[in-house]
Amino acid sequence: MPEYTFKKYSQAELIAGINRNDPELLKWLYQSQYPKVERYVVANQGDNDQAKDIYQEAFLAVWKKIKSGDFVAQNHTAVTGYLYQVAKNKWLDQISIKKRQRTVSLEERSDFSDEEPTESQEPYFKLLWGQFKTMGENCQEILRRFYFQKQNMGQIARHFSWTEATARNNKYRCIQKLREKIKKEAENQQDI
Repeated sequence: MPEYTFKKYSQAELIAGINRNDPELLKWLYQSQYPKVERYVVANQGDNDQAKDIYQEAFLAVWKKIKSGDFVAQNHTAVTGYLYQVAKNKWLDQISIKKRQRTVSLEERSDFSDEEPTESQEPYFKLLWGQFKTMGENCQEILRRFYFQKQNMGQIARHFSWTEATARNNKYRCIQKLREKIKKEAENQQDI
């Protein structure tokens, strides 16, 4: 990571800067706090790409919390400490989910392509596929490349002529949109 001159902002300055979307302050906050999160994720069974994804999710969550007015600074490190804690909790959630799921690569399962969904999985897959097809072309392409073609963020970014950060942000937004669509459709089906 390039070297940056880190300023000291008071909690009031941080909150005010976030509320007005001050680009210099947001850049400082993002760049000054990322290394701590990256070290934590890498030290706890993660890699740099996962650290970037977790950090972006945490940064966005903190930004939204402050913009909503629900955040109250309790001390002189409240914003940065809260950002670190949110990222840490998101990573711990990911580790917990990974432990509960047993993933099997396609190479380990030679019969994968012949396998049919079970009766209980079939409605979910139909719902998922139906909602996936209603998404925009870019979202479909991003998710197809990431989940089915197993491309990394660098490859996806090059395909779209984006930066990796833009590719990660767009992937995150697409996943969130798909989750919302599935949830809404599932609720609609329950109302019938």
